[in-house]
Amino acid sequence: MAEIKEISSPEQAELERWERETLAPALKKTPEAKKRFESVSLDEVNRLYSPADLIENDTARDISFPGEFPYTRGIHPTGYRGKLWTMRQFAGFSTPEETNARFKYLLAQGQTGLSVAYDLPTLMGYDADSPLAEGEVGKCGVAVSSLADMEALFDGIPLEGVTVSQTINAPASVFLAMYLVVAEKQGADWKKISGTLQNDILKEYIAQKEWIYPIRPAMKLVTDTFEFCTQQVPRYNPVSVSGYHIREAGATATQELAFTLRDGIEYVDWGVKAGLPTDEFVPRISFFFNAHNDFFEEIAKYRAARRIWSRAMRDRFGSSNERTLKMRFHTQTAGVSLTVQQPLNNIVRVAIQALAGVLGGTQSLHTDSYDEALALPTDRAALIALRTQQIIAEETGVANTIDPLGGSYFIEALTDKMESAALDYFEKIDAMGGMVEAIEKGFPQREIQDSAYRYQKAVERGEQTIVGVNKYQMDGESTEITTLVIDESVREHQIERLQKTRDRRDGGAVANALNRLRTAAQQNENTMPATIEAVRAYASLGEICSALRDIYGVYEEPAF
Repeated sequence: MAEIKEISSPEQAELERWERETLAPALKKTPEAKKRFESVSLDEVNRLYSPADLIENDTARDISFPGEFPYTRGIHPTGYRGKLWTMRQFAGFSTPEETNARFKYLLAQGQTGLSVAYDLPTLMGYDADSPLAEGEVGKCGVAVSSLADMEALFDGIPLEGVTVSQTINAPASVFLAMYLVVAEKQGADWKKISGTLQNDILKEYIAQKEWIYPIRPAMKLVTDTFEFCTQQVPRYNPVSVSGYHIREAGATATQELAFTLRDGIEYVDWGVKAGLPTDEFVPRISFFFNAHNDFFEEIAKYRAARRIWSRAMRDRFGSSNERTLKMRFHTQTAGVSLTVQQPLNNIVRVAIQALAGVLGGTQSLHTDSYDEALALPTDRAALIALRTQQIIAEETGVANTIDPLGGSYFIEALTDKMESAALDYFEKIDAMGGMVEAIEKGFPQREIQDSAYRYQKAVERGEQTIVGVNKYQMDGESTEITTLVIDESVREHQIERLQKTRDRRDGGAVANALNRLRTAAQQNENTMPATIEAVRAYASLGEICSALRDIYGVYEEPAF
């Protein structure tokens, strides 16, 4: 049993009595399993948690009440009693027209926000007709090469009235420009537009590996969006700092927590250095976390995240603004936990992970579809994923009270432990000069690689169970699942529209706009106005990214 901390004598005496009179005879009669009890992050879990584990925790200082610093119990005084989380299902596949139809289907079924998945060429800044796009157009998300595609994607969807999250990073500023121009064409007021741009380039270098430019110019593009949105689109979130992909790459829950929050601090540092007042742009920074299989570990992670962020904003940046101190985050269930084997089991995994996100106080939630280990989700699978959220919200009663697990010895001790471990990572990264420097040294990349290796070996040894994979195996069930198939005609459709767009646009206006963008980048100006001008002229995604490559160059990852 873990060493007991020094506590008051009545508590110590009672604990020792329990161990002597109740625990010892039980262990003698029925010994515990000969295994190490550990979380999915391979951290040891104690037999029992008691007041002894909270001796250093001050309730008023560390836990407090909902809506009060340090927001451990949530940022809203009423929790979900006033407003449920946004049910924001991630969707995108094939052509903009097909994804538009999926969006409308989900909205009709009660979804309350949209989240766009783009295909790989789009994520990398290539047009559908690029040789590098062959075989990938529309496969892992929707294909978008120009404003014409974006117009088709949001046809009939009023952007002033629906919040939209865009999962796009290296070319994020281009997609913010496209989104705003489409809204403008709909007659929307930019000052009323709300939504989120992922725009988290740091986690690309750490984990997802979908980059274009070197790190420092890429960070300049991020701060350009901060400045532009603060001035022109004040209700829009220009970055969603994403731990999701860090966790999917093999990080532990603690590493996801630490690297994500330190990325967030790095963005604040860069914004401040660019001359932006902290309390003007930080409130529009949001976060995006994974919900993995270890139920209690995930809940503690979210509670620790709010506490760490509020203290960092107060102590590092001197803010007392409540909106700056409050962390808002989106949660998505763990794609990496989904299995090809016995895929219907994924419905259960997703429900438990989603419940952890809700009990952790998420502001919005995406639930994965059970067939996503096989292909992009079908309509039926996406509907079951949405219904999972609705059942949690309407049938379980978990929204009736705020932070229902608050005060649990286990939850509070685990929250404290994760906070402490994350702050240890902060010290190491600060000593390197910051997150950009740590990434350049390969520090977070190596930490994640090591964790992923340890977990995989634990699975192979049978120490971590994956039902249907290394235990309770069956044959043939995955072959019974109907999957969504994207054929190569999508690329032909997209190339045809791209060519028509090029034929009818003003070529001179496009060339002038792209030259202005190069000049803005070269002279270290804010690139957003020139990007918007290029988008209005129907310059393609590939043309805009190429113009910036001319100035910034491209990133090549060193061998770590």
